[in-house]
Amino acid sequence: MQSLKELYRIGRGPSSSHTMGPAFVAAEFLAATKGLGAVRYEVELWDSLAATGRGHFTDRAVKDVLGAKRTKIVWKPDVGDEFHPNGMRFTAFDARGAKVAERVAYSIGGGAIAEKGCLARSKPVYRHRNMTEIVNAATRAGMPLWQIVEDAEGPEIWSFLKCVHSTMMSAIERGLAADGVLPGGLRLPRKARAIYIKAKMQSETMRRTGFLVAYAHAVSEENASLGEIVTAPTCGSCGVLPSVIRYLGDSLGSSEIERLHALAVAGLVGNVVKRNGSISGAEVGCQGEVGVACAMASAAAAYLMGGSPRQCECAAEIGLEHFLGLTCDPVKGLVQIPCIERNALAATRAVVAGEMSVLSDGAHVVSFDTVVKTMLETGHDLPRLYRETSVGGLSRFVRR
Repeated sequence: MQSLKELYRIGRGPSSSHTMGPAFVAAEFLAATKGLGAVRYEVELWDSLAATGRGHFTDRAVKDVLGAKRTKIVWKPDVGDEFHPNGMRFTAFDARGAKVAERVAYSIGGGAIAEKGCLARSKPVYRHRNMTEIVNAATRAGMPLWQIVEDAEGPEIWSFLKCVHSTMMSAIERGLAADGVLPGGLRLPRKARAIYIKAKMQSETMRRTGFLVAYAHAVSEENASLGEIVTAPTCGSCGVLPSVIRYLGDSLGSSEIERLHALAVAGLVGNVVKRNGSISGAEVGCQGEVGVACAMASAAAAYLMGGSPRQCECAAEIGLEHFLGLTCDPVKGLVQIPCIERNALAATRAVVAGEMSVLSDGAHVVSFDTVVKTMLETGHDLPRLYRETSVGGLSRFVRR
């Protein structure tokens, strides 16, 4: 498995696969064509990138890097590639119109980029292949899951996760303070601030739900507004984990290092899915985004509640299992409806999954690894229109 630095990416929304990824490729292509006399760029966006690219501001993200006046975007929703639905071709031309460079790349989820036939571009830092190996290693050594992370990545990982935590909490604060309408044409008002204020006046049970929902809305609304967030594991699911870390961290009085440890535990869960499943909505539907985010947050919740490695794995399994088959059907291709409410619901489910796991001994029939395998197969079996194309599901029936 790769470093957590490949999972938690700090950047601007609204989509890690449709906004961050293409922007990263554009930056690399710009650097590669420096000195080649490139004066004009043409960027083909294929399949899912083209189908929902306008709603995800893919064209804006690419042009911001390459230059709006010298970049032409060509939308090709009917051009597909079995390697991955988020394909793109970048071509550079000189002043005579001659092609001087070309690159085909794929945005495979969470801001990660791949070439055809090569999904992993960085050297693995973990020797573990799945969650079973991770939990067994921790149990045999009598150590917490976060120690697996430190042993693999070194003590410097904590300074990175401290930056991740700070960015997450800043997104919550900005979101709670903001009013207005989200960009994109749906005329969807921000709700985080109002929910937060109302939650403070409710009973204890309602406050819990209200705070979790407000925090998740805050980050997701920042994401929808092209604000700075952390992929956890994607932009579209970026509100789940910060909400749970903030709520439980505050209510349990968790120290900063305990919160960082929880982020490390969540990162292990996300990394397992990246290696053995998928976090791309275009490939497996929203189960790979919000479902995985719920699994990550569930494991983090169990850890903050004092759960053992096996109980953390149990919580992750519960969190993901009950999102199996969740389709990706964003209205107008925007990461707003139903995405924002899904983040809020997943945050509340994650806390419950954490509680369920620590109330048990952690033993369960279905392993997390089995659920990951099932999610991948289920995602591939979903019809294409339910995988981030905005031609099926809610996106077909909701008109605003």
